[in-house]
Order: sequence, then structure tokens, then C-alpha cells
Amino acid sequence: MVIIPAIDLINGECVRLLKGDYSTAHKVAEGYMETAQSFIQAGAEWIHIIDLDGAKDAARKNREVVLDIVKNTSLKVQTGGGIRTISDIDDYLQNGVARVIIGSAAVKEPELVKTAVKKFGEKIAVGIDARNGVVATEGWLENSGVNFVDLALKMCEAGVKYFIFTDIEKDGTLSRPNHFKTKFLQEKVNVYGANIIASGGIKTLNNIKTLKKNGVYGAICGKSIYSGTLNLKQAIKQCN
Repeated sequence: MVIIPAIDLINGECVRLLKGDYSTAHKVAEGYMETAQSFIQAGAEWIHIIDLDGAKDAARKNREVVLDIVKNTSLKVQTGGGIRTISDIDDYLQNGVARVIIGSAAVKEPELVKTAVKKFGEKIAVGIDARNGVVATEGWLENSGVNFVDLALKMCEAGVKYFIFTDIEKDGTLSRPNHFKTKFLQEKVNVYGANIIASGGIKTLNNIKTLKKNGVYGAICGKSIYSGTLNLKQAIKQCN
């Protein structure tokens, strides 16, 4: 299983939210580059970067920060937030981003995902952010009315191989992931050879072990690292 440490950005600063609520945003690290370097020192190969300004405003507001990390670290960057066009995707990939996450656009413009997958293949991931099993969009501020499993299967049919699944009610809570829904989703997409990366609620090494046992491909860790409940180096070692 792949462990992917996370940075969430607002105005270029590393922040965390509680259950996706922007009013709860608080700074968790001094600088994004120092944070990225600390992930490398712990043995990380990937980093998950979400442009929260972009997710809310449908534009890539922290593009320069993302590309600074791409250009000045050895980390493979997986990023999302504000990505709405093929041009957005192409710009990131041409500038060295390893994997681009399409979130709200997967619900509102499924043809965009189909086109992107045809052009860029496995460099495209879809973010599925769900509250009570229903996908939320536009920085988690809107309810789409779409079931999370239905969206995943539709995207699998379009050729998507990587999904970031977040249970919003768990995000930032350190109350353990939603193991049932995450395992269920991984089992559903297995028939397509697709992979689920779990996000939200991860607190301890035991949570990581359970995700791995359940056959989940990857885990994104944010608040657990910043709060000290999870040792990133140990988590990576556990999954190698």
C-alpha cells in the first residue's frame, strides 16, 4: 500500500479543515517547502496537494506553489482543486505533475474525464468526496445527489484507474477512516482493475494496517502527521 502525505493550501499556506468546513481552516506548518522536505526525509515518494482556494473558486489559485514543489523536490505530485479543463490538466502534466485529480468536474462534466483519460491515461485520478454516501462538489459546498459508488463505476467505465475517496464526515477528525465504505468501494472497482486511495479520518498505524488488510491501494495522511498521532516514517515502512 502506498502512503501519501498531504498538504492542503489556502493562500499558499499549509492548512487543515474539519469536515471540509472552510471556517475551521488553521495553519498546520510554517512553510510548504519545508513540509515537503520533511516528507522526503521520512521516506515518502508521493505528495498529495489540494488547492482549497481552487476547489472553492473553480480556478487553480495555488498553481505556482504546486509547481514549485514539483520543480524543487524529488516527490511525485498528485494534485487537485480548481481543475476544470483539459488545458488545466495539460498544463500541470507538462510541468511535471505526476497525477491530476478531477473532482467536481467528474460529476458535472463526465465527458471531460473521458477525454482526459483517452489523452493522459493513468495520470488522471478522480476525487470522490462523499457525505452520507452522496458526492459533494465545489469544495464540498454543494450536494450533487449522486451516489459515491455509482460515480466510481461510471468513471471506471470511462477508463479511470485511480480514485481518491474521502468520507467528509471523517475528514480532519482523527476518528479513523470509514473502513466499511472504503473496502466496499475498493471491492466494487476491483473488477475494472482500479485503485482506491483512502482519505479522511486516518489517525494511527492501526488504521493503516486495517486499510492494507482490506486491500485498499493507498492512504492519504494529513492531520495525523501534523498532530503527531501517526509517524510517517513508520507508516511508510509498514507498507513496504
